Parts: sequence; C-alpha cells; structure tokens
Amino acid sequence: MELILWRHVEAADTHPDMERELTDRGRKQAARMADWLNPRLPPDIRILASPAIRAIQTAQALGRDYDVVPELAPGAQAADVLAVAGWPDAAYPVLIVGHQPTLGQVAMQILTGQPGDTAVKKGGVWWFQSRERMGQLQGVLHAVAGPDWL
Repeated sequence: MELILWRHVEAADTHPDMERELTDRGRKQAARMADWLNPRLPPDIRILASPAIRAIQTAQALGRDYDVVPELAPGAQAADVLAVAGWPDAAYPVLIVGHQPTLGQVAMQILTGQPGDTAVKKGGVWWFQSRERMGQLQGVLHAVAGPDWL
C-alpha cells in the first residue's frame, strides 16, 4: 500500500486551535504542494483530513474529494493514524493531511518499526510504500518534499 503523509501548511496563530485558518503564505504553500502531488497521485487515492480547519483547507488545495476523520485531530496517536489509513494492508493508497508531532511519529514507526519522533516541516509530504521482504514488513520511503523546495 502507499501512504502519503502531508502536514498542513502555515496557519494563523489564533485560538481556538481547531479553527486556525491558513495564512496567505499557507494558501500559496498548499497550492504549490497540490500542483506537485496531483499528477503523481494514484487515481484511486483516498484522502483523509484532520477536522482542524487548517488541515481541511490544505486538503482542499488538491481539488479532490476528501473525508474529514476525527481520529486525525491534533494530538492523535501514531497508532490511530496507521489504523485509520489501514497501514500496511489497505487495498488502496491513502493520503493523510494532519499535524505534528503525530505525522513525525507515524514516519518513525514506519521507518524503524519503533516509537520515536522526527520533524515534518509545515506543508511537508512524506510518501511511503509497504512491502514484504524475506517475510518481514518494510516501509519504503519514496519521496520527501516541502513547498519551499518546489
């Protein structure tokens, strides 16, 4: 299966947290990443977004259907994200639009099989694929991209 993690782009520092909206810079970042992602996304991709406004607005930049999933809200656990995505056995590819530190924890779990943390920059995309090698599940990192690199 393919699993793409996309951290929401820059949002205003306002309260309450769930209602934070994208800044002008954030909207440009989302558009840049969407322009890079769209031609590369598999046709049967399932897009899942956190219920936070900034994540929903980030997902909307793709111009595709998406589902808002409460389990992806800020503070979610890596295990919850992996379960919602169906990692590693889902029959379809999944793109998750979510938050730090959760996405960094998911990335570490996939890469090492152990709990841990790594930084995922705002607007950053980490693209994984699961495979089995010699009877062991592996997470293969295909790409890492950020809106400032494109």
